[in-house]
Amino acid sequence: MKGLMLIKSPMSQIAVLLLLILAVPLVAVYVPSVVGSLSPLPVVFQGGTTYPASSVQFDQVALDDTSVGLPQITNVQVLDFDGNGANEVLACDSLKNQVVLFRQVDGEWQEEVLVPDVAAPAHATAVDIDSDGDLDLVVSVLGNILPDDSVIGRVELFEATPDGYRRHVILDDVRRVADVQPADFDGDGDIDLAVAVFGYSRGSVLWLENRGELKFRDHLLHTAPGTIHVPIADYDGDGDLDIAAIVTQDEEELWGFENLGQGEFKKRRLWMTINHDLGSAGLVQADLDGDGDPDLILPAGDNLEDLDAYPQPYHGCYWFENQGDWTFQIHRISDLGGTYAADVGDFDSDGDLDVVLASMTNNWNRTDTASLVWLENDGQQNFTTWQIASDPIHLVTVAAGDLDGDGSDDIVAGALNLRKPFQRVSRVSAWINQGEGKQ
Repeated sequence: MKGLMLIKSPMSQIAVLLLLILAVPLVAVYVPSVVGSLSPLPVVFQGGTTYPASSVQFDQVALDDTSVGLPQITNVQVLDFDGNGANEVLACDSLKNQVVLFRQVDGEWQEEVLVPDVAAPAHATAVDIDSDGDLDLVVSVLGNILPDDSVIGRVELFEATPDGYRRHVILDDVRRVADVQPADFDGDGDIDLAVAVFGYSRGSVLWLENRGELKFRDHLLHTAPGTIHVPIADYDGDGDLDIAAIVTQDEEELWGFENLGQGEFKKRRLWMTINHDLGSAGLVQADLDGDGDPDLILPAGDNLEDLDAYPQPYHGCYWFENQGDWTFQIHRISDLGGTYAADVGDFDSDGDLDVVLASMTNNWNRTDTASLVWLENDGQQNFTTWQIASDPIHLVTVAAGDLDGDGSDDIVAGALNLRKPFQRVSRVSAWINQGEGKQ
């Protein structure tokens, strides 16, 4: 009772309050340290960061060693653009708002600007859209590399002419466009287009019907934000070309659009996950198991919207094995943290397709963290991960192809640096395949 009476007096209450003000911080610091010494700290996920060094040797080359500032390359491709029998590298640069071509001249890589002024290009598709014998460029225009739900997207066609490229806007009044792929969907002999409208809060999948004279009519296939890629193949083996799409914003879903002929499609949801943080980052079609039908390869690790992008246990690469009748079986084939891009090639020259992966957001505080790896396919679709590089970092796009004409697949990758660390920077880099055991 006496103690209670003391607390009731105003001076005593003030004294107790001051004591608590001093004591609470001390307890907050001391007690956890004592408790922590009695029990182990929780394990933080450390997978998906480093791997054994590749037994296939690659020589790294910077295709552009004079660029300054932080790179914003959105796409790279390996193709014979000029038809001279040697492959070049086609790239989209959203910082410079350009589509560029890298080619070797007398053993040195040189850069040529093909399209000098296009607002944040996401992808450039080289295709002879007007059937006149040369390659035109169909550019997927984001309008803004950063999140934006405004109507700023476009599909722009750059028609190849003797005097250079002539611009035609074939789709506007849409949100950010991330991908365009060509095919004759309606069987009338000309090239139509599949379009991924990423947007942000709103988006869609479209196909553009070629009406002739570089005019197109758009048809809606699906409404959903976050569509990244729309790879085209005959997924059901019925002789016509279908569309696949990965949707990533509100949901994480894989969709197929079955071509029924005459420009009609039936949409099918092929897969979904309740893990909305998976971070699907793209979609590649390839016959990974060599059974004659196209499979799908999904890189997953886009966590740019997180305050602190860090490798997660579910990041990596997923192979969707085509089992026929629009059924795909999912296999996880890599755990690379922050996986943002994938492509396929035969890097060990053993006759089957391997996979190359690039990482954008990994544990870059470690200088040995993998930014580029390849997955060796043993022919039975068992994959071993081999580390190619830990520098440069922030890689968002990767492509495979023979760059030096020796018959083996090389690798090219582009970087997009939007967050720390602002180091180990390179705009576009290549890794030239030297074969197994060579230095």
